[in-house]
Amino acid sequence: MTTDSPALPATHVLWALISLAFGSFVISTSEFASMGLLPLFANGLDLGVPLATNAITAYAIGVMAGAPTITVAAARLNKRGLLIALLVLAVIANLLTAAANGLGLLLVARFLSGLPQGAYFGAASVVATTLVGPDRSGKAVAWVMGGITVATIIGAPVGTWLGQILGWRAAYTLMAILGVTSIAALLYCLPRSRAFAGGTVLGELSALKRGPVWGLLIFVCLVVASLFAVYTFVGPLVTETAGMAPVMTPVALALIGIGMALGNIVGGHLADRFRFSAMLVGFVGTLVVLAVMALTAAQPIALLCLFAAMGFIQMTAVPTIPVQLMKMAPEAPTLTGAMNMAAFNIANAIGAAAAGLAVHAGYDFPAAIWAGFAVTLIGVLFFLALLPWLNRSGA
Repeated sequence: MTTDSPALPATHVLWALISLAFGSFVISTSEFASMGLLPLFANGLDLGVPLATNAITAYAIGVMAGAPTITVAAARLNKRGLLIALLVLAVIANLLTAAANGLGLLLVARFLSGLPQGAYFGAASVVATTLVGPDRSGKAVAWVMGGITVATIIGAPVGTWLGQILGWRAAYTLMAILGVTSIAALLYCLPRSRAFAGGTVLGELSALKRGPVWGLLIFVCLVVASLFAVYTFVGPLVTETAGMAPVMTPVALALIGIGMALGNIVGGHLADRFRFSAMLVGFVGTLVVLAVMALTAAQPIALLCLFAAMGFIQMTAVPTIPVQLMKMAPEAPTLTGAMNMAAFNIANAIGAAAAGLAVHAGYDFPAAIWAGFAVTLIGVLFFLALLPWLNRSGA
């Protein structure tokens, strides 16, 4: 049955939001678990770790390519159908990854796996906002992002563990099965509604003509980089700098994920109340946490606590970003949401590269933290210079 309005009982809305978050979880698990599975498929395909890292790069390129192109190409599609199609693509890509017999097919499969991520986030954010109303868009976005944070806590470590026990091909096959389950959940929980109808191609493309949108996206590329700078070197920080046993590395990663999950919940509430101040406070707070972390990284308890604090305080700022992007370009909410995810992947590359350069220059592993601090500081200063322009953007 197709309706003009998605008006649903509160329980039905809750299950619809859970199904959207589950889709985010499935797509994000394929991304994050791949980092833990990297040594396994490198060994299994006789590639060597340096060569196999191209699979991670291929995924990121897929995200950056797919976010704008799929969103624009599918602008007229009903968002419910688009979300299901994107998950079908994710299932196929994970099955291709599981079947890869060499570097070529592996790179193609991981590129295809990255294609749906940005478009899914953008469309899911629009659908979630439609379900709960524009005055609660922050909470809606937080639901969609919640799937990403849960992937860092549960999906990635469990996927890596299963890969170690059953083999990396089995891990990607399981991700494909989870994708099929997610498709079934959306089919059952998300109503057919004309309220999810697509817009025009020109409407979506109009966001690209708005300077404040580009300014905020550049800000994201810089300010979130510190999270990935630290995430990339969690293992060495735990074992080499703090002198903990290797078994504590998954614990540290889980603490970052738990902090992110809790911060995302708080950030959803803040995004509905504040325009830009939540972002500013959150990222300035991140700078303080990073500085303390770099200075006390040799202390095991302090380091673990600060991992969680970093994830928490940064994520209190993050849900505000897509909400404001959608308000700056209300005729192109799907594209702005998708481009936000592409910006996060650029931040991933910037953070990892900056941290890698700092460490490879001969400094100790806390230099990775300082590298992230520097990039985020540049982002905050850029934001302060941009703020008067953003305030005049009419959001």
